[in-house]
Amino acid sequence: MSLFASVYLGFELSEPGSSIYLVGETTHGHHQIEMACKVCHKKAFGGEDVLQEACMDCHGEEMKVVDDSHPKSKFTDPRNAERVANLDARLCVTCHREHRPRISGPMGVTLPDDFCFHCHADIGKDRPSHNALPFETCASAGCHNFHDNRALYEDFLLKHSDAPDLLPMPKVAIRTRSRRVLPVSDRQDSPLTPQDADAPPEMTEDLQLMSEWLESSHAKNGVNCRDCHTLNKDVDGPGHWLNTPDESVCQSCHESEAKGFFSGKHGMRLVSNLPGMNPALAKANMKPDAGDKPLGCVSCHGAHAFDTLKAAVQACMQCHNDPHSRAYAGSPHDELFQNEIKGIKKPGTGVSCATCHMPRFAKNKDDMEVVSVQHNQSWNLRPNEKMIREVCLNCHGLRFSIDALADKRLIEKNFKGRPSRRVESIDWAKKRNNEKKEKKAAREPSHAL
Repeated sequence: MSLFASVYLGFELSEPGSSIYLVGETTHGHHQIEMACKVCHKKAFGGEDVLQEACMDCHGEEMKVVDDSHPKSKFTDPRNAERVANLDARLCVTCHREHRPRISGPMGVTLPDDFCFHCHADIGKDRPSHNALPFETCASAGCHNFHDNRALYEDFLLKHSDAPDLLPMPKVAIRTRSRRVLPVSDRQDSPLTPQDADAPPEMTEDLQLMSEWLESSHAKNGVNCRDCHTLNKDVDGPGHWLNTPDESVCQSCHESEAKGFFSGKHGMRLVSNLPGMNPALAKANMKPDAGDKPLGCVSCHGAHAFDTLKAAVQACMQCHNDPHSRAYAGSPHDELFQNEIKGIKKPGTGVSCATCHMPRFAKNKDDMEVVSVQHNQSWNLRPNEKMIREVCLNCHGLRFSIDALADKRLIEKNFKGRPSRRVESIDWAKKRNNEKKEKKAAREPSHAL
């Protein structure tokens, strides 16, 4: 059966040996779902429009959040028709082509080096600082991000140009301890006791399990055993015990977190009707003994203890084995995290793995501020400049943040030391701003007598 016939007939290429139907290696971002062809190829012979729809299904929300610097509307404008003829940026696949490993970049996406040239060939005339720069450096010099230039936009560079390397007080969102309004109809309005547990007798006799549950935020907020362990509760009633609930149960209360989880590499296979991701499938360096157990919510949070401190660091370290992860222990960030745990420093001053890769964000819900965690670990990772606004500027100045994220060796050392690179974008912005002021002053009439 051909690849197109498989997709057309609705089959998934998930059987052993089915990878022979792939037309080429997939990128880091998509390799986990390469056997779920229908995620991207929704229709056989659908063409670029079908692929565009698939891209926006997964990445459309991100484009809205980042305030896309090159939105589709810019290229549907008739005044830009000539540019579209050279580079049709209305379609994601113009730049991001799958199954072409020889032209896939380090960010895990297929991207031509010189795409900026098509519209900005004369940039050196307006900005002398850019005159001798090759176009393949636009996105690699810590200056530009095609889809989101907010953190590197000229006005933003100027606004934060004089900020110190380390801010006097960090601004990391504090984890909320207030009760969430959970969609459990019979949730009682007070912490539960051992006598309240509605699990089968063999479960309530497990002292360790019961102790973990009683200390959890679930029991303290009136969430009983069967609220999670009942299969099809609304249909079958309370009697159908489910021994091992899946992620859909977590999602019923933790919708925002689940949405991020399913969008990231940890959970994207589950929504593609594939077995869950396991460390053996990762492109990044993982520990040999990490095992092949599919990842789910309880892989990091535990089934009953729900230790968020463990999930913030230890859960990451049980799998990840790259130099950056291994260097976290003993790093300045780790020291801050340990001091927060010990009570030496105030809440919100510690920096765990999750602080940067799964940042907290505050939002209003039912007239109450709720702090949630972005569980899509790829959200601000590629390119890493996306971290600047959401993460780095909570503690550091802009110049230090840009330089640090441009220094690959410093990243590998988990930021032990100072940046050895100097990105000149702030210097160029300040120089350009001064030149504008001088020209404006020269045009203004003198009032001297």
